[in-house]
Amino acid sequence: MDKRRYHRELKKLQTELCYLQSWVVQQGLKVVVLFEGRDASGKGGAIKAITARLNPRIVSVVALPKPSDVEKSQWYFQRYVPHLPSASQIVLFDRSWYNRAGVEKVMGFCTEREYQEFLLTCPQFEQMLSRDGVILIKYWFSVSDEEQEKRFNARLTNPLKRWKFSEMDLASRTKWADYSRAKDAMFAHTDTRDNPWYVVDGDNKLSARLNCIADLLDKIPYQRIDPPPLTLPPINHEDYQRPAKSSQNHVKQRY
Repeated sequence: MDKRRYHRELKKLQTELCYLQSWVVQQGLKVVVLFEGRDASGKGGAIKAITARLNPRIVSVVALPKPSDVEKSQWYFQRYVPHLPSASQIVLFDRSWYNRAGVEKVMGFCTEREYQEFLLTCPQFEQMLSRDGVILIKYWFSVSDEEQEKRFNARLTNPLKRWKFSEMDLASRTKWADYSRAKDAMFAHTDTRDNPWYVVDGDNKLSARLNCIADLLDKIPYQRIDPPPLTLPPINHEDYQRPAKSSQNHVKQRY
């Protein structure tokens, strides 16, 4: 996609996201959006595009680290519950409780019993959220083997992206088929009528971001709310005098 067109379309969609944000606040809605997919599928870029122009007090991103020993002893969903939205909030999960159906299953971080219990109870957990009025939207970012390989190589050589590559990425390469089978099983159990999965074709990052945002706007019916007109009052300096620049430490003007 031509980048000029991308930025033009992104600006339009981000404007609509601001209207959606105002509608969520006015209506007291609770919105949860899950972003899942293989490594380097474009989840992070889509999340950044969504949140770039929004109020972080209203729209937040949750990306939890690996669970602590205490969290491992808790009910599985317990560590995610505190991050669920209150009224007038949107929460975006950069990976979510579906870790158990993916990396935990494939890498042996959970038992078979824990995995089967997740597949059984996850739809019930999500139904509880829906019955409580939470709008739950689940996106799976799909990327081809060839495109993922290209992105992994870019991460190895680009210092701006090197931090994205982890030891888990290396380990996952030896278990590609296992991850594919785990994803298929996850969809079979959790792609429900009430809380379905929506697949985003992630091979073209720019198109994927635009398509995801446009779909998100379609999923939540909203109305445009124009803010009331404001008039800026004059500044009252009250004979205030700024201190001399020589009395302060200033950053060197390099640009």
